[in-house]
Amino acid sequence: MKMNNKIIAVLGIGALFLIASCKKNFLDVPPQGQQPAEQFWTSEGDATKAVNSIYANLRGWTEVAFAPIALESLGSDDTETGSDPSDGSVPFMNTYNNFTVTSTQGQLSDFWIGRYQTINLCNQVIDNIPAINMDANLKARYIAEAKFIRAYEYFRLVRAFGDVPLRLHLPKDASEYNIPRTPKTEVWAAIEQDLTDAAGILPNSYTGADVGRATKGAALSFHAKAALYQAKWADVKTYTDLVAGLSIYSLFSNYEQLFRIQNENNTESVFEVQAKHIPGNCDASNSQYSQVQGVRSVARGGWGFHVPTTDLSNAYEAGDPRKDATIIFRGETTPQGDAIPAGVPNPMYNQKSYVPFTDPNNQDCNEGADQNIRVMRYAEVLLMNAEANNELGNTALALASLEKVRARARAGNNLILLPITTTDKAALRTAIWNERRAELAMEFDRYFDVIRQGRGLIVFGAMGWKANKNEVWPVPQSEIDLSAGTLIQNPGY
Repeated sequence: MKMNNKIIAVLGIGALFLIASCKKNFLDVPPQGQQPAEQFWTSEGDATKAVNSIYANLRGWTEVAFAPIALESLGSDDTETGSDPSDGSVPFMNTYNNFTVTSTQGQLSDFWIGRYQTINLCNQVIDNIPAINMDANLKARYIAEAKFIRAYEYFRLVRAFGDVPLRLHLPKDASEYNIPRTPKTEVWAAIEQDLTDAAGILPNSYTGADVGRATKGAALSFHAKAALYQAKWADVKTYTDLVAGLSIYSLFSNYEQLFRIQNENNTESVFEVQAKHIPGNCDASNSQYSQVQGVRSVARGGWGFHVPTTDLSNAYEAGDPRKDATIIFRGETTPQGDAIPAGVPNPMYNQKSYVPFTDPNNQDCNEGADQNIRVMRYAEVLLMNAEANNELGNTALALASLEKVRARARAGNNLILLPITTTDKAALRTAIWNERRAELAMEFDRYFDVIRQGRGLIVFGAMGWKANKNEVWPVPQSEIDLSAGTLIQNPGY
């Protein structure tokens, strides 16, 4: 099993769940040559396969396609469904955009199941690897990697649903399968403990075949983000300062090029989900992240879902290069030379997920399958640091971190994106929030960002968002039914 900068895992392990990564109508056939579960968890090679299967799962359908788009982005003012009215998926995706979704809608269960499938893979590693006779340092690192990814998945669950069942070990018997929702304060505590454990073990960086695995910087950065969502400002400052203190991250000079395949895992990358197109092997080329969002009605484009809104387009400051680097406009020619026809169904598409139509790795299977998914960038670390310092009264430090992000964006043109100079705490807070929107647009951050800022009704109210309800999504009714009522629905659904 080779990592390279693309983590390609061995699937079909008897002791692990095999997670289908696409929604195409392939025939399900029994996997051949599958290793029996009772013969697994005996060697270092088994441990490697198990950990790599976690990474492989991160690029699957429930991790990067419809369900995350629906729950983590479509509720925001930055995005709308897109695609084409004739596409049968448009009506149900629209229910997330206008807050009419009910607990029986399928993307809710896809999101819930997808997170817990990955958590299950993590728990299998955490519970089974300790007993394997193998290199002690590698054993500790593998467990730390699993804890980091488990924390990442619980982070996504808790902000989407609030209280969720917290399972940190494999069930020992039938009595442990059906557990109630755990108070979100306990889930946050578990997330932070996993990230503390991971940061204490994980290396600062990797070389060669291991590039792309979770690092100390990734664990510290997500610890900062977990603290951000709890308004624990001193912790946000501490963890972002620690990331900066590693002296291994810097902002990539060209914002538009930051998201291109040739610049994956660059100096700004803190954590990316690794993806790889394998010519002629559609099952292995299983990331549909770019395909789902690609320009519709264009050869080697995509399905056209999850498109920018006019509100987002209008939100950028005059001359901000990030606007054209984030949005593909109908009728434009991209920097890579792709002419976007004037007749495509939507006026705008997501440029951050874009893969050139003529790219040699974009000629079969899932369009754009070579594109990594940027999960955490150093720019976000700086913006978290700026927000925390402002809340703590460290105005000069807040302005300094904010300016680093703006300076990269202006790309040497001092007539645009002038430095923020206000020392008023409320005004600076707003400036930082606006900068987050411009810098992180279309990266699945805006919706929950606004909610954790306490501005849901102000920003999303006209779209149908209701206070004391839409802070979280409904728990899937299918999960409530399976639990025989052990799981309780969120208020208002």
